[in-house]
Amino acid sequence: MELVRATEAAAIRAAPWIGRGEKNLADGAAVDAMRKFLGTVDFDGVVVIGEGEKDEAPMLFNGEHVGTGNGGSFDIAVDPIDGTSLTATGRQNAVSVIAVSDRGTMYDPSAVFYMDKIVTGPEGLGIIDLDKPIGENIKALARAKGLPVEQMVVAVLDRPRHKQLIADIRAAGAGTRLLLDGDVAGGINAAMPDSRIDMCVGTGGTPEGIITACAIKALGGLIQARLAPKDSVERQKAIDAGHDLNRVLDQNDLVTGDNTYFVATGVTDGGLVAGVSRKNGMIRTESLVLRSHSGTQRRVVADHLESKWLGEES
Repeated sequence: MELVRATEAAAIRAAPWIGRGEKNLADGAAVDAMRKFLGTVDFDGVVVIGEGEKDEAPMLFNGEHVGTGNGGSFDIAVDPIDGTSLTATGRQNAVSVIAVSDRGTMYDPSAVFYMDKIVTGPEGLGIIDLDKPIGENIKALARAKGLPVEQMVVAVLDRPRHKQLIADIRAAGAGTRLLLDGDVAGGINAAMPDSRIDMCVGTGGTPEGIITACAIKALGGLIQARLAPKDSVERQKAIDAGHDLNRVLDQNDLVTGDNTYFVATGVTDGGLVAGVSRKNGMIRTESLVLRSHSGTQRRVVADHLESKWLGEES
């Protein structure tokens, strides 16, 4: 619940910037709020996966210690707003997220900021293979789920780099759900049992991939990923760090421990959680909390007295 307070704070502070075209100001407000509330949590947290360097935005930087220093030692992956552009334009599916695992268990991508990914629910285990053509994976997953291919829905970030991927998905007979941003929500929706998204694929951020892996371990689903350096400099950094760029990583490679926490609070409305709303002097938030060790999923709807969030930070 202490982690939920941090994502709630980040979402609430970002909310005034929804639709105002200032994604870095929204992100900065969320970062400041998240950092402040994480500082009250009784643990020794180290940020292993931060977001700012890739986006040239405000950040909780890699190696930063958060928490009181008391209690257990943990790795942390943070994205104060997954979907800064969605927030700035007032579109759906922006969330504030934190993922936590035992110290030393999170994968270090060595400053490679993108990876090829595929995410499914439990039906994909032993079925999906990132090295196979997307059409084969869609048909195999459809058989495992007992669905006709025409009913399969595949989420993909709407980017020029995915033009052929999108065409291949449609050629296989499946439908697409094009994401403007926010592939954490897309990946988790692909693993949720009551979602209409069956699979999430494409090239996206490594921070989002590792955060998603923490959630997938609680949901019993599948994520496979391969580092995708954007240029020769990143490629050489990865090689120098000892990474095999052909290796396919799964959820147990991305997070080696079995004690992961994932928390997401909605900034704007979306399929995963509702966004921040204000009514009658109250601010309402909705959060999703997942823990791998117990396999629990919790939804937390909280009402916050608006006066506590106006003026000076509380």
